[in-house]
Parts: sequence; C-alpha cells; structure tokens
Amino acid sequence: MEADPTATADRLLFALKTRGPAATAALAAQLTITGEAARQQLQKLQAAGLVESRLQPQAGAGRPRSDWALTATGHARFPDTHAQLTVQLLSTVREVFGEEGLDRLITTREQAALTVYLQACDGIEALEPRLRRLAALRDAEGYMARVEPDGRDWLLIEDHCPICAAATSCLGFCRSELEVFREVTGPRGALQREEHLIAGARRCVYRITPVETPALSKRRNTSK
Repeated sequence: MEADPTATADRLLFALKTRGPAATAALAAQLTITGEAARQQLQKLQAAGLVESRLQPQAGAGRPRSDWALTATGHARFPDTHAQLTVQLLSTVREVFGEEGLDRLITTREQAALTVYLQACDGIEALEPRLRRLAALRDAEGYMARVEPDGRDWLLIEDHCPICAAATSCLGFCRSELEVFREVTGPRGALQREEHLIAGARRCVYRITPVETPALSKRRNTSK
C-alpha cells in the first residue's frame, strides 16, 4: 500500500516544526521513507509556499549544504489560538483599563494556571517526573512541549506557542509563564529561559539545573 502523500506532507511539516531545519536525507530517515519520496513532497510543499530551501554556511571544501525550513506560512499551519481576536481584546483592555488593568488580567491568568499545574504535580517531589508532568500539561494546551536531559540539567522545550500573537502584543504573558514555571519547579531546580520565540528563536527553551535542597542533603548525610 502506498503512503498517503497528504499524511507524509503533514509529517514533514511537523518534523520541521519540532526539530528545526534539516536536509532531505535527514527528514527521510526521520519519517522512514525514501529520499525520493521526501524530495517529491518537499518540492510540493515549497510550491505551496510552506517550506523553503536555505543554504547553510560552508565548512571546508565541497558543495554548500541546503536544509529545508518552514516559511512564515508553514509556521502558520500550527495555529495561534484565536490570534486576531486575542490581540483585539488585549488592545481594548489596555485602552479601557490601562496597563494596570492589563497587569491584573495577566496576574489572574497566571494564578489560575499555577493552581492547575500545582494540583497536577501534587505528591511528585522528584524534579524529573515533576517536569515531565508539567510538559504533559503544556503539550495538551498546544505548546508541543517535551523534556529532554542535557548533561545534569533538564530542558523544557516548547516547539510551538498557541498564544504567540498575545505574547507579542504583551510581553507580560511571557514573564508570567516564566514565573509559573519557577513556582512549579520550586527549590528543586534553578530555571532560566535560554531560547525565546518572541526574541526570534524558533522555539522556547528553559534550562533547569537541579538544586540540592537542605532536606535532601540532610537525608543523604544521615544515610551514610
């Protein structure tokens, strides 16, 4: 049975969204399809304006390499939830209630999200499963979130932002989410944002460095 070309095209778009620019051969390997099948679908996506070929800096002798990447239209296939309406509402709140009113709106949203996340993480003390629970919640909300190890640290990666338009219109949303993540992480880890979609990155990435709490240190000392 031949593979559904529409499904293959969607998988290619998803791979580029979640993993970033890649060569035809790498994409074919990820999707376990032939290089020719990948090339044909990529050319169709290029004709539709969803992907583009980008020359990569040449390292040493040889031909420069081209990678495929999503265009702005391609990124738009992963929707920003009610983007236009959200921006209009934020503008109205700012006009009617001023910056103070907008801050109160963001704070209320922050507290609501924090309550849900903390309840979901209740009883989970270890850092890794706590982060994975947070990532699962964010993924369900449309952020394409996951957790990956990086040495002794952990990375909370969000490949998509369903409120990107709102966050661009009001950076308070990004500040608020950063504080929520730190509250959920608590004293178990030090959390810093390393990549920021609003600042031009293709995704948001948060690095969490484990921190040994006094209680854990005491337990280890008494067990020796």
